[in-house]
Amino acid sequence: MGLRGPGAKPIAKAEPNSAEGATLFNFRSHDPRPQAPAWEAPGLSRAGRVIAFVESLQITAGRHAGKPFVLRDWQKEIIGEIYAEDEEGARPVRTAVLSLGRKNGKTAIAAALALCHLAGPEAEQRGEVYSAANDRFQAAKIFNEMVAMIERHPLLVARINVTRFTKQLEDFRTGSIYAALSADAKTKLGLSPSFVIYDELGQSESRDLYDALDTAMGARESPLLMVISTQAPSDVAPLSGLVDYGLKVQSGAIDDPSFKLFFYTAPPENDPWAEESWRLANPALGDFLSLDEVRRQAEQARRMPAKEPAFRNLILNQRVSGERHFLTASEWMACPPPAAPEALRGRPCFAGLDLSSVRDLTALVLAFPDDAGGFDVLPFLWLPGDNLRAREDEDKVPYLAWKMSGHLLTTPGATIDPAFIAAKVAELAAVYDLRMIGFDRWRIDDFKRALAETGAEIPLEAYGQGFKDMAPAVDLVERLIVERRLRHGGHPILTWNATNAVATADPAGNRKLDKSRSRGRIDGLVAMAMALAVAARHGKEPDWSPMFEVI
Repeated sequence: MGLRGPGAKPIAKAEPNSAEGATLFNFRSHDPRPQAPAWEAPGLSRAGRVIAFVESLQITAGRHAGKPFVLRDWQKEIIGEIYAEDEEGARPVRTAVLSLGRKNGKTAIAAALALCHLAGPEAEQRGEVYSAANDRFQAAKIFNEMVAMIERHPLLVARINVTRFTKQLEDFRTGSIYAALSADAKTKLGLSPSFVIYDELGQSESRDLYDALDTAMGARESPLLMVISTQAPSDVAPLSGLVDYGLKVQSGAIDDPSFKLFFYTAPPENDPWAEESWRLANPALGDFLSLDEVRRQAEQARRMPAKEPAFRNLILNQRVSGERHFLTASEWMACPPPAAPEALRGRPCFAGLDLSSVRDLTALVLAFPDDAGGFDVLPFLWLPGDNLRAREDEDKVPYLAWKMSGHLLTTPGATIDPAFIAAKVAELAAVYDLRMIGFDRWRIDDFKRALAETGAEIPLEAYGQGFKDMAPAVDLVERLIVERRLRHGGHPILTWNATNAVATADPAGNRKLDKSRSRGRIDGLVAMAMALAVAARHGKEPDWSPMFEVI
């Protein structure tokens, strides 16, 4: 195991013919005589052996410290599904995601399962067990919990070597090792995990550590990667992608028996202050999660609106940012589906154009009003093609995946060339009845020259970005979303922009979208707001009047 730091325990190797390593102190009866480990009892299923191992451990902290680890029914159901065997005795599940509210015993169950794969019934020869977290402090929590469990377990304390300085464990019987990893570690290369548990992936903006561990598991016959976390605040977070995929598996839209999602959340439409809503996201409520404490937090969140988003995210396990933003993901995604692009031909069309600086996101959004006061929107977004991976790392969003799926367009080189945008506008004008483009004045002269060279004749209207001009646009966007009259199709970049947005107000209450205060790029939403405002301003047909007076 390399260098052994302060606090490391001596390795106590067993004699080859001794009963050590197959005996266990009977905690419940206080019988000091050796006995076979409970998880080796005949007739147990694979999941039954895991449950028996976990229940041989002790709780190490809190009001139940020192008592046996008794799994609740909901925990047993989760273990039962993860460790279920197929007809050939193999475990099909390779990825398991457990998402629930805070303080539902995530750390304890994570530590227990890691020990199970290190030195319990799921251990394999020379296995590699890792706990992953976003920073060193978080990574140390599971390690510390595992050590505390080992010290209270005679079998484990005799066979596991603890190296506190490097936060590593070694089971000398199987040669398996455990290490705590963090996203800020310099390297994760050379690993071959047999079991990984990722703690609080929902708080990570980068999927580098997750991907490094996931892709390293290919050398193992039956690896398992388990994520235990509250929900992420945004759709583009790595955990959100896993949850969304798991929901599709649950619904039958995707057939993937290797993926299991266990999702405890209060639906956004539920009353956030009702105890029934709390229980949906917190299976331990009233047990080892204090009901009085949740009541206190709920009462504070009800009285202080600034606390409500955090309460929804951390307690109700909803995908809500802890900050107050212009829109929530649930409001945005509740909008109805749009018409197919082919069906939009022949309908009046208006556009908003937000040209970027040389490296930023450029957005063009088409808006198609209907006779009922609703709108279909069709977004187009660009980035420079060079250094796209670096941009992805900088913005913490999957630009490369969006490009592959056709949601992100790119231009050659390291900067946005307005000629490419003008060519696309001319192409769209040949397909749709494009009547006017509202634009932000930034770099518009270059665009105008490029558009004139295409021969397209499209009216352009400057649209100010201050409170006076943007206030009606912001109000219109909000009203259309609340009334479910905006159809955007869930375009991932536009959705990301929408949930990033912050609206600031002047003393008169007029609002504008504030790029400087938003938590990420909002260019697509700004372009959409301009398109909708221009459509509302110019979209109505002029009143008809006869060319001669009827006498």
